[in-house]
Amino acid sequence: MSKFDNVQYEVEGPIAIITLDRVRYRNALSDFLMSDLDSAFKEAVKDRDVRVITLFGAGDHFSGGHDLGSPQREEGEQLNPTEDGIRGTYRRSWDFDVERGLRWRSLEKPLIAAVQGYCIFAAWAVASCADVIFASDNALFLPSNFQYFSVPWDIHHRKAKEILFESRFVDAEEAKTAGLVNRIYPLEDLRAETLAYAQRVSENDPFKLRMMKMAVNQALDIQGFTAHIQGSYAHYSLSANAEKDPGYALSKPEVKRRPNVQRALDHYLEEQARKDVRD
Repeated sequence: MSKFDNVQYEVEGPIAIITLDRVRYRNALSDFLMSDLDSAFKEAVKDRDVRVITLFGAGDHFSGGHDLGSPQREEGEQLNPTEDGIRGTYRRSWDFDVERGLRWRSLEKPLIAAVQGYCIFAAWAVASCADVIFASDNALFLPSNFQYFSVPWDIHHRKAKEILFESRFVDAEEAKTAGLVNRIYPLEDLRAETLAYAQRVSENDPFKLRMMKMAVNQALDIQGFTAHIQGSYAHYSLSANAEKDPGYALSKPEVKRRPNVQRALDHYLEEQARKDVRD
């Protein structure tokens, strides 16, 4: 039974099932949704009967990323106004993305994400916090140098550069080859297969699972994962502010969409047109 407005929360046996639920806005990550998601994670961790947490997106898409302009975005800004200038922007974005991402990555129970359709920018970061990612065969991932910049840890650094430099979508097969995605399923099977895997994981000892997760995360931290996430936020901040420069190379889309997302969509449509011609 859901306890939140923007995410569904239910428990089936030892599995907590959390579902992003703003279908009208492609599950855009508003202040309210992120707060509800944070609360749902805490609820799942607190429930001693829950051994595994799963994360889904309702509708056709996992998430289109940050909420750039829905009524809920405007309401959130009114309730939690941001201080003018870079100080306010830095604080808001750090709390919204970086601090939460590091906490969600370290949840004491296994977190399994199931991704279908769009998984754009901040949505990639949210999915990246999961220990395991399953994807549908229609999943499309789009990275950037976003706030919680996990990309060089999610995929090989040369592959990361290739994709980031071009600003393009990564389909499910490429995401699996690159190491971001563990398994791919037909869209109609994604939920059932994810829950079946979660059930098998839940049959292991909870403390053993927690120690294994901590050991793997520690291996990454020894290599510099957390320090990199914290440090690269400065690069994101500088890059984001540079988009306001008169010499910025990309034009602002007419719709509420980041320029690099529009560029990726253009690339995708061009590639689809080339495929149609070849076929």
